[in-house]
Amino acid sequence: MKVDYHVHLEEGPYSIEWLARTGKALSFFSDDRGHTYEWMESMADKLNSRIKEGCFSTEWLDLYLERAGRLGLKEVGIVDHLYRFSDAGEYYRKHIYLQNDKLGKMQQKWLDQVAVMPSMEQFVEFIQSQKMKWEKHGIKLKLGLEADFFPNGEAELAGIINQQPWDYVIGSVHFIDGWGFDNPETMDKFEREDLIALYGTHAAHICQAIESGLFDIIAHLDNLKVFSYRPDEGLLEKYYEKVAVTLKKYGVASEINTGLSYRYPIKEACPSPKYLQKLAEQKIPVTLSSDAHYPDDLGTNLDMATDLLRKNGYENISIF
Repeated sequence: MKVDYHVHLEEGPYSIEWLARTGKALSFFSDDRGHTYEWMESMADKLNSRIKEGCFSTEWLDLYLERAGRLGLKEVGIVDHLYRFSDAGEYYRKHIYLQNDKLGKMQQKWLDQVAVMPSMEQFVEFIQSQKMKWEKHGIKLKLGLEADFFPNGEAELAGIINQQPWDYVIGSVHFIDGWGFDNPETMDKFEREDLIALYGTHAAHICQAIESGLFDIIAHLDNLKVFSYRPDEGLLEKYYEKVAVTLKKYGVASEINTGLSYRYPIKEACPSPKYLQKLAEQKIPVTLSSDAHYPDDLGTNLDMATDLLRKNGYENISIF
């Protein structure tokens, strides 16, 4: 069965690049003939409508439905990043490094730019209201949340997650000691780090996330490689194995997430083939995820991900 369980409707920061990428997505679904003045006017109107209506609109979500139908997907999970909601503002301000220096100011700016949604309730109500429409098209629409794990933040995070009736919750690690390592503006920090130790810390955080009992799925297990800062994987296998064993012990699933393979310099899905071997050895349940942030990216490289699973002995894909 073809599924995509890690799909976003929007992501900041909001910039000229964001406008261009959103316009590209709208154009992908347009039958208008391009490169004419009339086409440009039409696209400007569509982009203006998209901005005014926001991402929680039937017009925008219907593009995901159209794409899912074209691809033959049977289940699609729409998630949003927890940091986008005001409900979680205090949680993130407590755990992200926001001191009055270069890194802190940069991350404060980023948080101000992306934390734009008033409440989780709006997102939840919107997705729930669309499930029947998707069902009529033969596709199950699932409601999910992607929440960042921070050590010692478990109780606070549980209180936030439990406010809403999620179909599943994805746990992710995007921060180490408050540093958002997948932000290209902070990439230079990798140059000053002991990479093997950094990967060890990242793996330890992932294991803590698994042990917390808060998550159904742990996302992109080796996203630390995002900008190609990765030692020889032979030096990392002990971390891969530790994570796999911990997933097995606590009965938590993971994913093949293709997002890095088409959106970031590393050009490789998460987990790497070597990492996936460790998951397969432990028979860890795995689902499929494109990590799409636009409707035209839905399902990207999932055939490749399916082939990787088959080569590692997987016969089933986990659903929630």
